[in-house]
Amino acid sequence: MADLQLMTPTELGAIPLRNRVVMAPLTRNRAGEGRVPTELQVEYYRQRAGAGLIITEATVVSPTAVGYVDTPGIWNDEQVSAWKRVTDAVHDEGGRIVVQLWHTGRVSHSEFFDGDAPVSSTDRAADAQTFVGGEFKPSSTPRRLETHEIPQIVEDFAAATRNAQAAGFDGVEVHAANGYLLEQFLAADVNDRTDEYGGSPEARASFPLQVMRAVVGAWSADRVGVRLSLGNGTFDAVDEDPMPTLRAFADGIAPLGLAYVHMLEEFVRDAEGVDAFDEDPRTALLRERANAPVIVNGGYDRGTGESAIADGRAHAVVYGKPFISNPDLPARFEQGAELNDWDQSTFYGGGAEGYTDYPTLDAV
Repeated sequence: MADLQLMTPTELGAIPLRNRVVMAPLTRNRAGEGRVPTELQVEYYRQRAGAGLIITEATVVSPTAVGYVDTPGIWNDEQVSAWKRVTDAVHDEGGRIVVQLWHTGRVSHSEFFDGDAPVSSTDRAADAQTFVGGEFKPSSTPRRLETHEIPQIVEDFAAATRNAQAAGFDGVEVHAANGYLLEQFLAADVNDRTDEYGGSPEARASFPLQVMRAVVGAWSADRVGVRLSLGNGTFDAVDEDPMPTLRAFADGIAPLGLAYVHMLEEFVRDAEGVDAFDEDPRTALLRERANAPVIVNGGYDRGTGESAIADGRAHAVVYGKPFISNPDLPARFEQGAELNDWDQSTFYGGGAEGYTDYPTLDAV
């Protein structure tokens, strides 16, 4: 299987990858008190260091950015020290790891903020739920961010980037996808602002672009990626025609020369029921205009991932659930080995079960 292109080395900016199998950011809700990563997370990421690149679970940039229980942060020294144990473990195994920087915006609950409302581009609630107080509750009605408040959130992302560098990460990924704060500004049906951050595609892209420039300024463009999913409508972040805004965003990041752009595509089946991927026009736009390698995510398996690279549609392929149950996923791809099934009941919260106890090939 030496000719498997998924297993060929490459680079994303300044980050060398020993293969093109990337681990997706996967929220697992297992951080400790104070949103501090624990030794369980050290082991979890160490086990998966065979990935060409690990993108960590979404990690909140400030206390005002949270939206779920037991998700990690990266705004204080204790969190940075704990993440340093994670990055050291991954590097000791020869791996590379970046941290995904996250602000949940309106996909949150007022209980996280002593009764205050979460913030968003709008004052309309999301069609979403979050786990708080031991049960799932509808997301709270948000407060529309004031124009003068936005620079502080931009700085929160920059500060988190500096902390990521101190924690030994190989780079950062800005989370501008999945219906969270930055996508709440990008999405036409959510952003109902009348200031300079709303209206045209260029205006809706302006706050996320400010974040990108600040993050690049805090470190280096070749250490920075971004995740996008505009058009998927996650958590009610609907945009019926995402192309104009994606074009404005891509044109805005093109001068930066980012390490990569990460597109969350949608899985399709062809007319014969065979798993396949048509060219996603959003991915094509980003590849043509963003001036950065494009990596793709969204239901790929070994065969479709190999095709995406062979056809030049992607520089690397991102895998989520298969990495949960197969810590040695690249080795299994290389050998054509059978994959472990995942246990969805253990995805969120809990301990080692369904987290660090999946067997590797050499343990089978």
